[in-house]
Amino acid sequence: MTNDTPPLDGRVAIVTGVSRRRGIGFAVARELLAAGARVLVHSWAPADAEQPWGADPAGIDGVLEELGGTGPRLAHLAADLADPDAPARVVARAVETFGAVDVLVVNHARSSYRTLAEVTAEELDLAWAVNTRAGVLLVQAFAAAHDDARPGGRVVLFTSGQHLAPMSGELPYAISKGAVHQMTLSLSDALIDRGITVNAVNPGPVDTGWADEELTRRVGRALPAGRWGRPEDAARLVRWLVSDDAAWITGQVINSEGGFRRWAM
Repeated sequence: MTNDTPPLDGRVAIVTGVSRRRGIGFAVARELLAAGARVLVHSWAPADAEQPWGADPAGIDGVLEELGGTGPRLAHLAADLADPDAPARVVARAVETFGAVDVLVVNHARSSYRTLAEVTAEELDLAWAVNTRAGVLLVQAFAAAHDDARPGGRVVLFTSGQHLAPMSGELPYAISKGAVHQMTLSLSDALIDRGITVNAVNPGPVDTGWADEELTRRVGRALPAGRWGRPEDAARLVRWLVSDDAAWITGQVINSEGGFRRWAM
């Protein structure tokens, strides 16, 4: 590799949860493509359509077009990760399309605003299935497909700061993301002898269009920069974690929150 070679040249990455142009997944996919990787993006637009912010108005075709369009460096698969067979299909599609897989970014999530009085067994099970079980199964399928002779085996998971402050208004989400936090170290230990690193990112409050005006103001007052995080802030951290420069980092949950002062809210 020369100084002019992109840092992820020749690498193949999977990024889940790429269905909205304002989302973190979109920013991560764009960053990895710019760094030279070939990328399989996963989406499930019906999950966004159920939420107050809705699906991307341009649809998944608009999302893919803004990433440069499908072709030699970009592929796409829509899959409901509540289906236990879907993670293996996502990984298999990347290998079928690009011949290998080096990087896995588990970005997708199911939001769930349920208090203790409102929570149900069904919603707990669904949040667990999408946010936690699918992540483990994606890592399992990735590990089975990864060629250890290739450099740069990387897994990046996402948590949500549930370990730093209570999230009692969204219990299924917080509990399932807490499990992601806890599994990071054990998954990293399972894979480090193969040269594959596993880390997690807590991106803090990120403006992806989900918050109402009042919450945006309250949280903004607690952020020293005077703004929410941007998807590209998280994407740059992910790009570094999956690069050769981060080869010595594994088993870590990294809080990338811009100095978020929760107590100031």
